Amino acid sequence: MSERRSSLLRSTPFRLALTFAFLFLLAFILSGAVVYQLMSASLARQLDQSIKETYSLIAATHAESDEEDLVSTVRDHAQFSQDKDEIFSLTDKAGNRLAGDFTASGLPDGFSMFAADLPGVPPGTEYRAYSGTVGDNNLTVAFSLSETEDLERIMLMSFGWATLVITVLAIGGGAVLASRVQRRLDGIASTMVDVSHGRLDARIPLIGSGDDIDAVSA
Repeated sequence: MSERRSSLLRSTPFRLALTFAFLFLLAFILSGAVVYQLMSASLARQLDQSIKETYSLIAATHAESDEEDLVSTVRDHAQFSQDKDEIFSLTDKAGNRLAGDFTASGLPDGFSMFAADLPGVPPGTEYRAYSGTVGDNNLTVAFSLSETEDLERIMLMSFGWATLVITVLAIGGGAVLASRVQRRLDGIASTMVDVSHGRLDARIPLIGSGDDIDAVSA
């Protein structure tokens, strides 16, 4: 059994099959990496768009010299997000919280990332935030990255399993094809030995596939 395995590993057909399998697997991995990067970038853009739209929606409730509607809207949004996938912060000039789940401090205007430490939220949970000034107050809208990370993890796991299946099929298929070709080559070699020993009626075994070896042997 070990001799047969060693012979298969040394055979040219099997090495060629492994080479083509490796090239195919490499192309699959490279294309998968490109697709993963594109999907990750697309998910990031969609997340930023959702954050900005929510921020604009809340900011639009602010009336001139009247922040009551703004405070009420932020409070309602904060209460609606029970799982803390979306968190909000509304502070005054002095940094005092007017409404929201947390107090945003030190976050720059525009988009930023930060790790939140909130009740009911796993420590170190990453959030993508958008901050800006609304009237005399500072508004921050932040969305958790957990959903995006879950989707990316699913993509990676699916890609990993697909790579494993393709690898097994490529090696197994290569071994089967190489074994068949090797048997054909062994048959040709055996026929040549018979001819060299004077058996001129010896013929290469046919398999009926009509390939080039069958055509030469006929």
